[in-house]
Parts: sequence; structure tokens; C-alpha cells
Amino acid sequence: MRNRYLDLLRALAIVRVVVYHVTGWATLTLVFPAMSVMFALAGSLMAASLDRSGPSAVRRRLRRLLPSLWVLAAIFVPAMLLAGLPLTPKVLLWAFPVADPPANYWGALALSVIWYLRDYLWFVFASPVALWLFRRAPWPTLLAPYALLATIEFGLLPAAPTVLREFGLYFGAWLLGFAHHDGLLRRTANRVLVPSALALGVAGAAWIVTHPGPRGYDLNDIPLGNALWSAAFILVAIGRAPASAAWVDRSAVAGRAVTVLNRRALTVYLWHMPFVVALTPLVDVVGWSHQDPVGLAIRVVLVFALVGAVTALVGWVEDVAARRPPELFPGGARPVPARGDAPGRPVPARGAAAGRPVPAGGAPVPVSPAPAGPGRVVLPAPRAPEEHTLKLSAR
Repeated sequence: MRNRYLDLLRALAIVRVVVYHVTGWATLTLVFPAMSVMFALAGSLMAASLDRSGPSAVRRRLRRLLPSLWVLAAIFVPAMLLAGLPLTPKVLLWAFPVADPPANYWGALALSVIWYLRDYLWFVFASPVALWLFRRAPWPTLLAPYALLATIEFGLLPAAPTVLREFGLYFGAWLLGFAHHDGLLRRTANRVLVPSALALGVAGAAWIVTHPGPRGYDLNDIPLGNALWSAAFILVAIGRAPASAAWVDRSAVAGRAVTVLNRRALTVYLWHMPFVVALTPLVDVVGWSHQDPVGLAIRVVLVFALVGAVTALVGWVEDVAARRPPELFPGGARPVPARGDAPGRPVPARGAAAGRPVPAGGAPVPVSPAPAGPGRVVLPAPRAPEEHTLKLSAR
């Protein structure tokens, strides 16, 4: 059964990412470090997949990840080529982005979120070995990415490649997802977890305040502060996650929104940035300044409306990739199968198979139930089958 609290966290993270890209409010990165939360949730799911499927989980995860990217690339890559992007073998990275794929001037902005898939791919590839190491030496494995990032930030590895830097920044969150899946965070007593979260939060805040970036206290410009602050957030928000959260579905609208955002998370993430980039000059032309609260609100509404439209058009690709029946808007009630035809439900036996004599005409002869008596057990008449309605770069 899905944990609706984790579904809610993922939905809030997606919404936060979109709102941040529209508004540029650096405070949002501090209030909710969405990207680290998304990597932590993905790490937990990856650990569960490895336990269930073994190394083949890597292939399964890629199968679910890449088709949505291919749909985006099928539209934008030809447009960039027509606009002058050189046709080189590196263009193939749009099919499998283990490194940053090439883009022209506007594509680099509109498709800047591709970094997330690049990191995700590397983390998936590393997961079988990382999970093996984590289960044999959990704390050293968990601390390794943060030590790597500190080494880079203090200048000891000045020529560190991008992938190595991203492992230091976000793989710690991915490993915290492992710790959540294995129950390590849940088993950690409050007297240990709470002081650890406070220490990480204070250290992260101190580094953020003393090392502001070009946009001030935006976590995206302060890698070490980002990693430490996000780890503290994850320890509390995910480390003390409830086992279930039925209250999420008390409101049909809210529950459906959480379901849709989870089933269409990748589509929303990939497609929102092109609309943000396209709308920015247009709203300025009509006087909706990005500094004006009303203009910002209008832009947020327009971006979500456009993302909703494109999600309805191509979001079903995520269903196909996950081998689910395609749906326009996920989370609706499924049709109830006809009585006796539900999967796994036995069809009542008839005739001779039910132990009743069948005459030549084919109709079973009614048999009267035997009267009750000493030593005889009377079985109740079987109930009719019950029917049920079946109700988961810019940063």
C-alpha cells in the first residue's frame, strides 16, 4: 500500500519547484528544499525496487524514466536543430542524458531541468553497489557524499567533474532514502535523530549566511549549505514520516490532486520550464511585471494551466512506461467488473461440478438441505460476491 504522506511530500515538492521557477523567490529553497526531498524519495523507491527485482530494477527504472524525456526531445531537438544547433553525435545525449546534452541559446534555458535526469541516471546506476555498501556500513556510506562535497568546496578537488560534484550534493539525500526504506531512520531514537537534525541545520544555516551566492541565500548557489540544510529537513520530514496518512484523501479534490501530481511528476517537471521561459517576455509586454504580485500570480496560474494541458496530452506516456493502463487524469474510480468475472474471484460452480445431479435436459435438480441433527454441521448459505470500487541549470 502506498504511503500517502510520501505522495503528499512529492506533490508539494513538484508544486514548489514550479512556483520557484516562476517567481524566483530564494526563500522557497530554504522553506522546502524540494530537489533533495525528491532525490530522497526516489532513493527509497529505488531501494524497494532492488529488493523486489534485484539488478533488473535498474533497467525497470530507466524504462519508467526515459520515455517522457523522449517525447520532450522529439519536439524540442528538431526545433533547436532548425534554429542552428549543430548536428553532432552529442545530440544523442537527448535520448540518454548521462551528460548534459547540447542546446542552443533558448533551449539551454527552456530545457535546463535536464540536469535532474542526468543525476538521476547516475544515481540509479550506482544504486546496486551503493545499497550493498550501505547495508554493510550504513554510517560511513551515508557520510561519504557529504565528505566528498566538503572536499570539493574547500578547494581540495578544484577540477572535480560535474557528475562527481552532483554526487556530493545530492547522493546523500538518495542514501537517506535508502535509510528510510530500511527503517534505519525510524529506528533511530529521537534523542539521536533530533540533535543530529539540529546540528546539521545549524551548520547548514551558518554556511549559507556566511557564503551567500549571486542570488543571496538561494540554496541552488550554495552547494554545501544546501546539502547540510536539506539533510536536516529530510531527517525530520521523512525520518519521522507516519506509516500512513489517510487524511490526505479526506478531501476528494486534494486526494485526486496528490495522485495526479505523483503519476505525472516527470511530465510536470520536464514541461513547466519551457512555459516559464516563454511566458516571461510575454507578460512583461502586457505590463505584468515579474516584480508585481498580481503579475506573478497570473504567471503562476498560466504556467500551471499550460502544464495541465500538455500533461493531458502526453502524460499518459508515464502510464505506458510504468505498464499501467493509460489514463487522461489518474486517480479516478475504475469500473467494477461483472459479478463472478473479477480477477481472482472464483465463479460459483454449477451443475455436476457443484455436486448436484444433472438430468438430460441440463438443468440441475434442486436438492433440499439436510435437516440438522446430532453431530451434523449446518453450513450457512454462501453470500453473494461483494463488489468493491477500487479507489505514485534551474532547480
